Amino acid sequence: MSIRLLVGLGNPGPRYAETRHNVGFWVADRLAQEKGVSFHTETRFFGEVCRLDVHGEDTRWLIKPTTFMNHSGRAVASLAAFYKIAFSELLVIHDDLDLPVGVVRLKQGGGHGGHNGLRDIIAHCGAGFWRVRLGIGHPGSARAVVDYVLDRPSRADEALIHDGIDPLMRVMGLLYADEFQKAMNQLHGNPLSRSTPLSVVKP
Repeated sequence: MSIRLLVGLGNPGPRYAETRHNVGFWVADRLAQEKGVSFHTETRFFGEVCRLDVHGEDTRWLIKPTTFMNHSGRAVASLAAFYKIAFSELLVIHDDLDLPVGVVRLKQGGGHGGHNGLRDIIAHCGAGFWRVRLGIGHPGSARAVVDYVLDRPSRADEALIHDGIDPLMRVMGLLYADEFQKAMNQLHGNPLSRSTPLSVVKP
Protein backbone atom coordinates (compact mmCIF):
# COMPACT_ATOMS: atom_id res chain seq x y z
CA MET A 1 0.00 0.00 0.00
CA SER A 2 1.35 3.42 -0.92
CA ILE A 3 0.23 6.99 -0.34
CA ARG A 4 -0.93 8.38 -3.68
CA LEU A 5 -3.02 11.36 -2.55
CA LEU A 6 -2.08 13.83 0.17
CA VAL A 7 -4.75 16.21 1.42
CA GLY A 8 -4.12 19.35 3.44
CA LEU A 9 -7.28 20.57 5.18
CA GLY A 10 -8.23 24.21 5.62
CA ASN A 11 -10.55 26.97 4.46
CA PRO A 12 -9.85 28.98 1.29
CA GLY A 13 -9.17 32.69 1.14
CA PRO A 14 -7.06 35.26 3.01
CA ARG A 15 -9.56 35.53 5.88
CA TYR A 16 -8.60 32.03 7.07
CA ALA A 17 -5.03 31.66 5.82
CA GLU A 18 -3.32 32.18 9.18
CA THR A 19 -5.91 30.50 11.41
CA ARG A 20 -5.45 27.32 13.43
CA HIS A 21 -7.95 25.43 11.27
CA ASN A 22 -5.65 25.94 8.27
CA VAL A 23 -2.54 24.17 9.53
CA GLY A 24 -3.23 21.40 7.00
CA PHE A 25 -2.82 24.02 4.26
CA TRP A 26 0.42 25.17 5.90
CA VAL A 27 1.83 21.66 5.62
CA ALA A 28 0.62 21.29 2.03
CA ASP A 29 2.37 24.53 1.10
CA ARG A 30 5.60 23.28 2.69
CA LEU A 31 5.35 19.98 0.79
CA ALA A 32 4.89 21.79 -2.53
CA GLN A 33 7.70 24.23 -1.75
CA GLU A 34 10.16 21.46 -0.92
CA LYS A 35 9.42 19.75 -4.25
CA GLY A 36 9.60 23.06 -6.14
CA VAL A 37 6.07 22.78 -7.52
CA SER A 38 3.10 25.14 -7.54
CA PHE A 39 -0.62 24.65 -6.97
CA HIS A 40 -3.11 25.30 -9.74
CA THR A 41 -6.87 25.47 -9.43
CA GLU A 42 -8.77 22.44 -10.72
CA THR A 43 -12.50 23.18 -10.69
CA ARG A 44 -13.36 19.56 -11.51
CA PHE A 45 -11.63 18.52 -8.26
CA PHE A 46 -12.94 21.47 -6.19
CA GLY A 47 -9.45 22.39 -5.05
CA GLU A 48 -5.92 23.59 -5.65
CA VAL A 49 -3.82 20.70 -6.91
CA CYS A 50 -0.20 19.88 -7.66
CA ARG A 51 1.75 16.75 -8.51
CA LEU A 52 4.60 15.49 -6.36
CA ASP A 53 7.14 13.39 -8.23
CA VAL A 54 9.15 11.16 -5.91
CA HIS A 55 12.48 9.81 -7.19
CA GLY A 56 11.48 10.93 -10.69
CA GLU A 57 9.00 8.12 -11.19
CA ASP A 58 6.37 7.81 -8.46
CA THR A 59 3.58 10.37 -8.69
CA ARG A 60 1.63 11.60 -5.70
CA TRP A 61 -1.14 14.16 -5.88
CA LEU A 62 -1.48 16.96 -3.34
CA ILE A 63 -4.72 18.88 -2.91
CA LYS A 64 -6.01 21.79 -0.84
CA PRO A 65 -9.82 21.66 -1.10
CA THR A 66 -11.49 24.98 -1.88
CA THR A 67 -14.93 23.78 -0.79
CA PHE A 68 -14.55 25.09 2.76
CA MET A 69 -13.82 22.64 5.53
CA ASN A 70 -17.29 21.12 5.93
CA HIS A 71 -17.32 19.84 2.33
CA SER A 72 -13.73 18.60 2.02
CA GLY A 73 -14.85 15.09 1.11
CA ARG A 74 -16.27 16.27 -2.21
CA ALA A 75 -12.83 17.38 -3.39
CA VAL A 76 -11.03 14.29 -2.10
CA ALA A 77 -13.52 11.83 -3.59
CA SER A 78 -13.52 13.61 -6.97
CA LEU A 79 -9.74 13.50 -7.42
CA ALA A 80 -9.47 9.96 -6.06
CA ALA A 81 -12.12 8.71 -8.47
CA PHE A 82 -10.54 10.40 -11.50
CA TYR A 83 -7.07 8.92 -10.86
CA LYS A 84 -8.41 5.60 -9.52
CA ILE A 85 -6.83 6.11 -6.12
CA ALA A 86 -8.02 3.77 -3.38
CA PHE A 87 -9.25 5.49 -0.22
CA SER A 88 -6.63 3.48 1.75
CA GLU A 89 -4.02 5.41 -0.27
CA LEU A 90 -5.05 8.78 1.20
CA LEU A 91 -3.05 10.79 3.74
CA VAL A 92 -5.08 13.62 5.28
CA ILE A 93 -3.26 16.36 7.22
CA HIS A 94 -5.38 18.30 9.69
CA ASP A 95 -5.46 20.34 12.89
CA ASP A 96 -6.30 18.52 16.12
CA LEU A 97 -7.77 20.09 19.25
CA ASP A 98 -6.98 17.06 21.38
CA LEU A 99 -3.19 17.29 20.97
CA PRO A 100 -0.89 19.84 22.60
CA VAL A 101 0.27 22.66 20.36
CA GLY A 102 2.86 21.46 17.83
CA VAL A 103 2.59 17.76 18.64
CA VAL A 104 2.28 15.56 15.55
CA ARG A 105 0.74 12.10 15.43
CA LEU A 106 0.35 9.65 12.55
CA LYS A 107 -2.50 7.14 12.54
CA GLN A 108 -4.68 5.08 10.25
CA GLY A 109 -8.44 4.93 10.56
CA GLY A 110 -10.61 6.07 13.43
CA GLY A 111 -13.41 8.56 13.88
CA HIS A 112 -13.62 12.25 13.08
CA GLY A 113 -13.31 13.50 16.68
CA GLY A 114 -15.66 16.39 15.93
CA HIS A 115 -13.52 17.65 13.04
CA ASN A 116 -15.93 18.62 10.26
CA GLY A 117 -13.39 18.17 7.49
CA LEU A 118 -12.68 14.62 8.58
CA ARG A 119 -16.39 14.02 9.09
CA ASP A 120 -17.12 14.86 5.45
CA ILE A 121 -14.16 12.87 4.09
CA ILE A 122 -15.31 9.82 6.08
CA ALA A 123 -18.83 10.27 4.68
CA HIS A 124 -17.45 10.21 1.12
CA CYS A 125 -14.48 7.85 1.46
CA GLY A 126 -14.85 5.71 4.57
CA ALA A 127 -12.59 5.90 7.62
CA GLY A 128 -9.64 3.70 6.61
CA PHE A 129 -7.32 6.46 5.37
CA TRP A 130 -4.12 7.67 7.02
CA ARG A 131 -4.07 10.92 8.98
CA VAL A 132 -1.43 13.34 10.21
CA ARG A 133 -2.80 15.05 13.30
CA LEU A 134 -1.15 18.38 14.10
CA GLY A 135 -1.92 19.65 17.57
CA ILE A 136 -3.33 23.14 18.08
CA GLY A 137 -4.36 22.78 21.73
CA HIS A 138 -7.85 23.32 23.14
CA PRO A 139 -9.53 26.54 24.32
CA GLY A 140 -10.79 24.81 27.47
CA SER A 141 -14.49 25.12 26.66
CA ALA A 142 -16.57 23.47 23.94
CA ARG A 143 -18.43 26.76 23.44
CA ALA A 144 -15.17 28.49 22.52
CA VAL A 145 -13.99 25.94 19.94
CA VAL A 146 -15.39 27.55 16.76
CA ASP A 147 -13.89 30.97 17.50
CA TYR A 148 -10.64 29.33 18.61
CA VAL A 149 -10.00 27.28 15.48
CA LEU A 150 -10.96 30.21 13.22
CA ASP A 151 -8.59 32.57 15.02
CA ARG A 152 -4.87 33.02 14.53
CA PRO A 153 -2.66 31.36 17.15
CA SER A 154 -0.39 33.42 19.37
CA ARG A 155 3.13 33.97 18.08
CA ALA A 156 4.43 31.43 20.59
CA ASP A 157 1.90 28.80 19.53
CA GLU A 158 2.48 29.52 15.85
CA ALA A 159 6.20 28.91 16.39
CA LEU A 160 5.43 25.61 18.14
CA ILE A 161 3.21 24.51 15.26
CA HIS A 162 5.98 25.20 12.76
CA ASP A 163 8.42 23.39 15.07
CA GLY A 164 6.08 20.39 14.82
CA ILE A 165 5.90 20.61 11.04
CA ASP A 166 9.70 20.42 10.72
CA PRO A 167 10.05 16.77 11.92
CA LEU A 168 7.05 15.84 9.77
CA MET A 169 8.94 17.10 6.72
CA ARG A 170 11.89 14.93 7.72
CA VAL A 171 9.81 11.72 7.72
CA MET A 172 7.97 12.34 4.45
CA GLY A 173 10.52 10.19 2.63
CA LEU A 174 9.55 7.30 4.91
CA LEU A 175 5.86 7.84 4.18
CA TYR A 176 6.51 7.93 0.45
CA ALA A 177 8.39 4.62 0.88
CA ASP A 178 5.51 3.11 2.89
CA GLU A 179 7.65 2.95 6.03
CA PHE A 180 4.80 3.99 8.31
CA GLN A 181 6.07 2.36 11.48
CA LYS A 182 9.47 4.02 11.14
CA ALA A 183 7.79 7.35 10.53
CA MET A 184 5.63 6.86 13.63
CA ASN A 185 8.64 5.97 15.75
CA GLN A 186 10.45 9.12 14.70
CA LEU A 187 7.46 11.45 14.98
CA HIS A 188 6.13 10.09 18.23
CA GLY A 189 9.60 10.05 19.78
CA ASN A 190 10.20 13.69 18.90
CA PRO A 191 11.14 15.66 22.09
CA LEU A 192 8.49 18.27 21.27
CA SER A 193 5.83 15.55 21.26
CA ARG A 194 6.97 14.27 24.64
CA SER A 195 7.31 17.52 26.51
CA THR A 196 5.04 20.23 25.11
CA PRO A 197 2.29 21.08 27.64
CA LEU A 198 -1.31 21.38 26.49
CA SER A 199 -2.11 24.95 25.47
CA VAL A 200 -5.34 26.04 27.13
CA VAL A 201 -7.05 29.37 26.66
CA LYS A 202 -9.36 30.41 29.46
CA PRO A 203 -13.00 30.71 28.28
